[in-house]
Amino acid sequence: MDARNAGATASTSATARLRSAAPPKVPAADSTLRILSHLAAQRGPVAASAIATALDLPRSTVYQLLAVLAERGFVLHLPEERRYGLGVAAFELSSGFSRQQPLSHLGRPLIAQLVDRLGESAHLVVLHGRDVIYLVEERAPRRPSLVSDVGVRLPSHLTASGRAMLAALPAPQLRALFPNAAAFSTRHGQGPRTSGELRRLLEQVRTRGFAEEDGEITPGIASVAVVVRDHAGWPAAAIAVTFARLDVAADAWPALAAQLAGTAAELSRRIRGRAV
Repeated sequence: MDARNAGATASTSATARLRSAAPPKVPAADSTLRILSHLAAQRGPVAASAIATALDLPRSTVYQLLAVLAERGFVLHLPEERRYGLGVAAFELSSGFSRQQPLSHLGRPLIAQLVDRLGESAHLVVLHGRDVIYLVEERAPRRPSLVSDVGVRLPSHLTASGRAMLAALPAPQLRALFPNAAAFSTRHGQGPRTSGELRRLLEQVRTRGFAEEDGEITPGIASVAVVVRDHAGWPAAAIAVTFARLDVAADAWPALAAQLAGTAAELSRRIRGRAV
């Protein structure tokens, strides 16, 4: 068999596998989880018809499932706006994730050690859509108060930790997350506002080997961050240290990043089950 026929056979075989993939054994459960995941990815409440269209589900099914979810507190119905958003029960699940998630357990002692060593506040975050979610937050004594805390979400393109992870994403994934100017938010009129600006910023992150943020989340507060990769090289999380801008000169930031890199490498080993 020549290479062309072999490639065609492999392609046909892959297509056949996709077509023969078994449907979910519990369709209602699958649809329910898809609805919750879709709501979690939105910036605000959405209409049931929009959910049905986005997920290619019958409207009647979507309305029935939303009614049950609302009754259980996982979805909040806003009758005046005819929209649905996540409810308190969904938040309680996310809080449980923050408490129980293995990454939190693996990272918390390492972040605490980092804070003791540097004398500055540090945190561990993951990427969720265009935001970062704080899983671990360790505050150093007598350091500035911060807006970040466990469970807080912030725009990834404005945070050092988010930039560290975005810089590790493939270009198509990055374009999907930030397709146009509407995807960019600002807090103090700073930060990238276009795909081109973000791309150039992330090129700098890859060149330096670490990400930074200076006053884009809180004026006078800066951060340095590095990515934590999983076994496949994917950005599983990021570790960052945050400090008062006047307390740490910019020429000292690479040294901070080197400290973070050591912690990130250890966490990466633990994620892969190779800690010593």
